[in-house]
Amino acid sequence: MNVPRLHPDTIEQVKQRADIVDVVSEHVVLKKQGKDFVGLCPFHDDKSPSFSVSPSKQFYYCFSCGAGGNAVKFLMELGKRNFGDVILELAKKYQISVQTLQVEERQELQRQLSVREQLYEILAIAAKFYEHALHQSGGRAALTYLRDDRKLSAATIGQFGLGYAPGGWETLHNYLVEQKKYPVALVEQAGLVVPRKTGDGYYDRFRDRLIIPIHDLQGRVIGFGGRTLSNEQPKYLNSPETELFDKGKTLFGLDKARAAIAKRDQAVVVEGYFDVIALHTAGITNAVASLGTALSMAQVRQLLRYSESKRVVFNFDADRAGVQAAERAIGEVAALAYQGEVRLHVLNIPDGKDPDDFLQSHSANDYQALLDDAPLWIDWQIQQVLLHKDLKQADHFEQAAVEIVSLLGNLPNPNLRTHYIQHAAELLSQNNSRLMPQIEENLRLQVRGQRWHGRSQKWQTPGDRTLLEECESQLLRIYLQSPEHRSLITEALEAQDLDFSLSHHRFLWRQIQEIQTDHQPQNLMERLRDRCTEFPREMNQVYALFELDEKTQLDVLRSPLVIRSALAGMEQVMCDKRRRHFLDLWKVTDCVATPELGQYYVQKMQAEEQRLRELDRQRRTNFVDLVKVPLEQSI
Repeated sequence: MNVPRLHPDTIEQVKQRADIVDVVSEHVVLKKQGKDFVGLCPFHDDKSPSFSVSPSKQFYYCFSCGAGGNAVKFLMELGKRNFGDVILELAKKYQISVQTLQVEERQELQRQLSVREQLYEILAIAAKFYEHALHQSGGRAALTYLRDDRKLSAATIGQFGLGYAPGGWETLHNYLVEQKKYPVALVEQAGLVVPRKTGDGYYDRFRDRLIIPIHDLQGRVIGFGGRTLSNEQPKYLNSPETELFDKGKTLFGLDKARAAIAKRDQAVVVEGYFDVIALHTAGITNAVASLGTALSMAQVRQLLRYSESKRVVFNFDADRAGVQAAERAIGEVAALAYQGEVRLHVLNIPDGKDPDDFLQSHSANDYQALLDDAPLWIDWQIQQVLLHKDLKQADHFEQAAVEIVSLLGNLPNPNLRTHYIQHAAELLSQNNSRLMPQIEENLRLQVRGQRWHGRSQKWQTPGDRTLLEECESQLLRIYLQSPEHRSLITEALEAQDLDFSLSHHRFLWRQIQEIQTDHQPQNLMERLRDRCTEFPREMNQVYALFELDEKTQLDVLRSPLVIRSALAGMEQVMCDKRRRHFLDLWKVTDCVATPELGQYYVQKMQAEEQRLRELDRQRRTNFVDLVKVPLEQSI
């Protein structure tokens, strides 16, 4: 919305009320350190916590990049937003009355704020309507389902505000629009009715469904989940995205769970509404659920605000869909987990049961015992790698070893890496004391190679650097001088998983990306030149790319051919490095004791050599084309 001029009193109240820790912790995982909090800086690629937040000073500061300020500045810088927008957001958050300088502006602002309040009101009335309908004759089947199938008491049904949407097409519509006199546009905006495709009227979104209200942290209804009572699809239907309801940022039950999460210093994330309800009924009140979507980083960060030790347990179903959901959720927070910023555990209940099923025949203490014993996420992932694999078969062994190395290579802590390398060696050797030392050593070498890949110069020759210098320079020069080919270069780098290896080229590429996030690519060259005054040493190494001579002008004119040739050259260097890496591993492998590992390294070398031959042929063909193709055909 357009932000009116705000009264100085409103601005001052917001600055006084906005707590820096409260604001920052919604976006940064903070750990207590003495009187202050620390975390990874969101304004640069921070590898170790250099970002400090002081509650006493109400100030943040990064000792690495120098970013600093109060809560208002933090939100402005983080979201690239203007001052007025941030003040209004914080005013809503802390329930501060907003005053503006002009009467007309104040009226418009109040009108816009009033829409939100009316939406809250409509949703609250709808929730009461559904609750009432559950206890009428039409809701008998839904109530029986809750009591008999789900074994829920009247107290639990009331605590979660469960209800029933009648089967008629316009029952709720008529109640809200005809009886309560709410504008139908607002009822639609609340996600409760849907316009007919014919353009003639509206119908209820939820019909003949069991209704579960979804609340925000203040306990206000912001949406609903509806479970079918027949064979209608989908089985669960959620409210659409609205001004109040964002599925990716909402966790079902968090309004009821956050105090218990803080008290138990642990959050439990499950898959469904009724898993949360069953756990809360059993006294496990630190449980929440995502809303039919993959768990997002924003949702995890919400949970971390309430747990000092940052312990989160994913308890998804043990079937294929549940395992995939757990893997997606782990992938979402992997960066935090690898850095130890979240203590992530994964629980799969035996016999493939979900929490609701388990609690039908077990006690809350039994479930709590499973939670306490839930393995760390990386232990769980190793278990998944080994599941259904016969390690006596060479291909199964090879696949397991490669996947485990990929996991362990990302661990930043050397002691943790050593622990898991030893643990993985025990599993892969199946406790064969003769094989275990060799497998452990091979894993260690592979993990080291995994960590060096793309970052280390260990297998780089002088010829590699010369070829990379030429190829990377050609790509960057064309990117700067030929705007119509920029998307081609970006897409090709992403598709082939290539990056700039030389430090001065990486620096220039970062500057290009930063400038282009400002959505002014037409000023790219001019703005890059301006940065020479900020980074004179780095820019001096790449400034030649800004000028064209006879040869480089020809490269730009024949951009598509030069781009293909440069990409092939960069990939050629990477392939050759990997080939030499696997050759080194093969040389130190006892191929008698572990023939499958020796064979694995040979296969990897052969694959890289084959790719090198393909790339060499491709570069020779490109060279011939560059020489033969007339200039006018390349323009």
